[in-house]
Amino acid sequence: EKIVEAAKKIHDFLTVGAAAPLQEAAVTALNLPDSYYEDLLKLYTGKRDYMLKGLDRIGLKHNIPQGTYFVLVDISEFLQLPQFVEYTDLEFCEWMIRNIGVAAVPGSSFFREEVNHLIRLHFARNEKTLEEALRKLEKLSNLIL
Repeated sequence: EKIVEAAKKIHDFLTVGAAAPLQEAAVTALNLPDSYYEDLLKLYTGKRDYMLKGLDRIGLKHNIPQGTYFVLVDISEFLQLPQFVEYTDLEFCEWMIRNIGVAAVPGSSFFREEVNHLIRLHFARNEKTLEEALRKLEKLSNLIL
């Protein structure tokens, strides 16, 4: 009985209350000037726009992220090609790493529903890294043109 009570208390501490360092970080964040968040918004909006412009140039269909530094790319056209028949989004991501040199996360990791046609790319990188990734992703356009 004492063990059960102790377990309940530990559970409460872990799930109900935020850890002290996180609380301190939140207080610090709340005390930052508005300009910090305005600059952060400009920074990530610029990275997003740079990435999306590159994906558009390549011809990759994607969403327009509204509050994250990830973009979902629609790989439906690729999954219809003979070399990718019966591929899952995970297998396509593995193929991309080996053959394109860019890592992506399978979209199915984020959906409860059966979603297999999306992959997620991260654009919170410096411009040189994004430029290199987009240059490598251009190889994909050769497959669908």
